[in-house]
Amino acid sequence: NQLANSTERLSSGYKINHARENPAGLAISYKMNAQIRGLKRASQNAANGISVIEAAEGALTEIQAMVQRMNELAVQAATGTIVSTDRNAIQKEIDQLCEEIERIAKDTEFNTQSLLDGEQELKGYTDVPEVKVQKYSKEIKADDYQLAFTVTNNEITAVDLTSGDFDKYNATAEFDGNKITIKGDDGIEIQLDVDTANIAAGTTNVTLDITGIGGMEFQVGANEGQTINVIIPEISLKNMGIENIDCSTQESALEAIDMVDVALVFISQTRSSLGAYQNRLDHTISSLDITGENMTAAYSRLMDVDMADEMVEYTKLQVLTQAGTSMLAQANERPQSALQLLQ
Repeated sequence: NQLANSTERLSSGYKINHARENPAGLAISYKMNAQIRGLKRASQNAANGISVIEAAEGALTEIQAMVQRMNELAVQAATGTIVSTDRNAIQKEIDQLCEEIERIAKDTEFNTQSLLDGEQELKGYTDVPEVKVQKYSKEIKADDYQLAFTVTNNEITAVDLTSGDFDKYNATAEFDGNKITIKGDDGIEIQLDVDTANIAAGTTNVTLDITGIGGMEFQVGANEGQTINVIIPEISLKNMGIENIDCSTQESALEAIDMVDVALVFISQTRSSLGAYQNRLDHTISSLDITGENMTAAYSRLMDVDMADEMVEYTKLQVLTQAGTSMLAQANERPQSALQLLQ
């Protein structure tokens, strides 16, 4: 039996092949093995996350190139040496560039998931259909917030932050036309769009549901809750501030130059944010791989057989078995010898 057990350990490479041999060690080893396999999968998840970011940044690189081209066209249209027909031609190219920016933002996907159309942005809702949460910063705590605003002649004329939570952030509100921007300490910012054309004039009370949910969540650990949330803002002409860019006149072309500058800052900040996520995931992969190596070494010490020691044991048992078999054979020959004497 001992020889059979030794042979099993040598053939399997494990010192624990049955629960009876080391019940506690077997339980620990299977838990460790689950962790090791989970870490390997998490490392692959993080690598896929880098691929997502690279896909998004590749699209943004092309969008940024088109915005740069729009800047050249705006500068060209702003000079007094060209006539209106030239500016009309410039505007046609700008219109085509705007359409292509919107198309790229809509069609950029990874594994059928849209990346740049706002699907990977933090989600927020209101109890008033005419008020939409455009975006908010990740620093704000998930909760319900209250505010009130006044509309006069289809424009916002006053905003009151009635929630005590807004007071905690020392928040203030800015408004322009149909937009409300709330800013506070620690990078707190919320942007709201109000459909002022379809909302009743006067004061409207609004409850904001800041969910803190959204973005693409990567599982980068073997256990629950070990995740990294990557937030990609919506890439649109509206968010970039070039929704109504116009170079048909010299005056509007001068305004377009400023609009394009704002758009370039927006794209650059978005790309910078994606680069930071990618660097973080690179470090995450390195950490996961090192942890996996160390845990594999611990698992090996617990489960893997020491081949040198086991070969010594196997050889000893084999010699004992052979010796015992030889002695048994000699013992079996003695009755035969006695029978020969009686013949």
